[in-house]
Amino acid sequence: MKKANIGLVGLAVMGENLVLNMESKGFTVAVFNRTTSKVDDFLNGRGSGKNIIGAHSLKELVEKLEKPRKVFLMVKAGKPVDDFIDMLIPLLEQGDIIIDGGNSHFPDTIRRTEYVESKGMLYVGTGVSGGEEGALLGPSLMPGGSPKAWAHVKDIFQAVAAKVEDGSPCCDWVGEGGAGHFVKMVHNGIEYGDMQLICEAYHIMKDVLGMSADEMHDVFKEWNESELDSYLIEITRDILAFKDEDGTNIVDKILDAAGQKGTGKWTAIAALDEGTPLTLIGEAVFARCLSALKSERVIASEVLTGPKPSFNGDKKEFINDIKAALYASKIISYAQGYALMRAAAKTYGWHLNYGGIALMWRGGCIIRSIFLGKIKEAFDENSELANLMLAPFFKDALTKRDSGWRNVCATAILNGIPTPAFSSALAYYDGYRNERLPANLLQAQRDYFGAHTYERIDKPRGEFFHTNWTGRGGETSATIYTV
Repeated sequence: MKKANIGLVGLAVMGENLVLNMESKGFTVAVFNRTTSKVDDFLNGRGSGKNIIGAHSLKELVEKLEKPRKVFLMVKAGKPVDDFIDMLIPLLEQGDIIIDGGNSHFPDTIRRTEYVESKGMLYVGTGVSGGEEGALLGPSLMPGGSPKAWAHVKDIFQAVAAKVEDGSPCCDWVGEGGAGHFVKMVHNGIEYGDMQLICEAYHIMKDVLGMSADEMHDVFKEWNESELDSYLIEITRDILAFKDEDGTNIVDKILDAAGQKGTGKWTAIAALDEGTPLTLIGEAVFARCLSALKSERVIASEVLTGPKPSFNGDKKEFINDIKAALYASKIISYAQGYALMRAAAKTYGWHLNYGGIALMWRGGCIIRSIFLGKIKEAFDENSELANLMLAPFFKDALTKRDSGWRNVCATAILNGIPTPAFSSALAYYDGYRNERLPANLLQAQRDYFGAHTYERIDKPRGEFFHTNWTGRGGETSATIYTV
């Protein structure tokens, strides 16, 4: 009997689409679902007549796989992944590979990699981005885990992944342990930031400039043919033009309370753990939380006062400023995301290819954009780049858009329009480019109330001092100093 090249567990929409994608690239796929009727429904429906083999138990699935066996889990993140790992291990042999393609939290992937390897098998935790369409037509794949597994899954992964213009696949080995899921988490955090930035541009155009959805559609259409060309700008263009059954714009009827699944929050928490300022993405997460307080905001709108939006300037010129603010802030979002990946790589001993990550994000995924090609070029030129803002292309891009960016933030504030992502991005830029920040006063405060010590600008770094600020504190200082 012909053996399958790979097995997949979990026939929800993403799982089904990945199976069809793999089969279309010439691979034979065995499939299993805990509700086994779904296996039969799939084989008699979308999978009919294709090189797809059904299985009604995990044991049967494993028996139908060529060695080393590769089992791809597309199940809900969390306990279900652990449950399937424990059910699979007794059925597998040394060198077989378990793959988790869900949105798992990277510490879980680190733990699972160690656990599966301790049983003599290999583990891959891979980010899969692109949604249902990406899964079917070509997603961005970000695999990490057991390095020895890559040689066995590489051909399948790169065959099904999205391709860029020169045919390069949007998939390469990311790194050890939880590196793949960490990079996917950062991808999702940047996605939060990009979406919030676009929403702030929309809010300003709508409430300050008084533009209709159709007028904004024209602006986003033009932007999508410029340096802002991206999937999220493209779908925003389409959303703004979409009509309800009565001919009105459906976007105006959608409740302004955003949902989230947690990956943006994970990114912000990871940044706090690493001590990396991820301000824009953090604000994007909190903006969703604030939007969810709809009933409170309705009451507050009748109680709390602020300026009424008005605009007397050149509308076309200001729209160009919004475009500048959007592009400049987008640079900041990626700069912060890459800084977080660099910090985590140092913490966990990962060997990340930063230019390669940009290539993986060029196609298939939600944040795909022309912009990412410039990021790859920046890291190709300098693989040790400390911050994306320092690359010549991005430094010049920020300088060129500086005045428009500031004008948008100032105008929004004066008109009472919240722009947490635009404003925090600008604050980060100004903080990063400032040689001297007021943290000297903060350190004095910490030393005053807690004897936490400080360094001096007239002494070498690494020497710590304490002042008896009140005359009553003595010369004893705290023993731990944390930067």
